[in-house]
Amino acid sequence: MKSIFTLLVSTGLLLASNQAFSADAHHLPGVFLGYTHAEHETELTYGIEYEYKFNSDWGVGAVYEKTDSAHHDDGVTVKLAQVYYHTPQHIRLGVGFGEEKIGGDHPHTEDLYRVSASYEYHLGDFAIEPTIAIDFIDSEKAYVFGVAFVRPF
Repeated sequence: MKSIFTLLVSTGLLLASNQAFSADAHHLPGVFLGYTHAEHETELTYGIEYEYKFNSDWGVGAVYEKTDSAHHDDGVTVKLAQVYYHTPQHIRLGVGFGEEKIGGDHPHTEDLYRVSASYEYHLGDFAIEPTIAIDFIDSEKAYVFGVAFVRPF
């Protein structure tokens, strides 16, 4: 419940920002909503993300995602850092490293590697980014797909 509240507050602050969208924007905070498919289960995933763009091509960022019902309702939290490459065709490619924390009676943390791709639709002051990512955790894979709502400034 605390995570949902944090997500809602972040969304409100994101939407309340008065900065205009610009191709020269360096800060790209966003809210993510989608699904994670792993081990024959597909569960709701939500989170926040942030990217700092050095120039029109390159950026670095962080991702925080929650999947409350994953891993047999134990819940999973993903935290990672990513490097992004932006193509001239509005495609954002990412590679990252972080951790997956599984909750429940026997919580544990595992290393996670992610590759991702998204398409940037610019609508006024916002960007909507359909996203797909593949997480590599030990010998397992998790597929994350959804939409990020971004408010560049």
